[in-house]
Amino acid sequence: MVSDRDAIARVARQLEQARFGEYVQLLHAPMQLLWRGLLAGIARGVGIAIGFTLFSAVIVYGLQQLGALNVPIIGTFIARIVKIVQVQLIH
Repeated sequence: MVSDRDAIARVARQLEQARFGEYVQLLHAPMQLLWRGLLAGIARGVGIAIGFTLFSAVIVYGLQQLGALNVPIIGTFIARIVKIVQVQLIH
């Protein structure tokens, strides 16, 4: 059977591993919490923008390659999509 001391020691180790103390200190410093939240939000936004840009570029490139194959129905449809995207990129 586990003694109370062993249980408390185990919980204390788990809290230390989870860095719970640092989290509590952060809660007592609201400006630091807001600053970290702001930086995290900006980083997420920039990451999403870069990721979406790369993903879109790959899709447009793939559509251009499919359009170059001159498959009658698909080629015309893809050519229209590529032209629309290129016009939007210019403006």
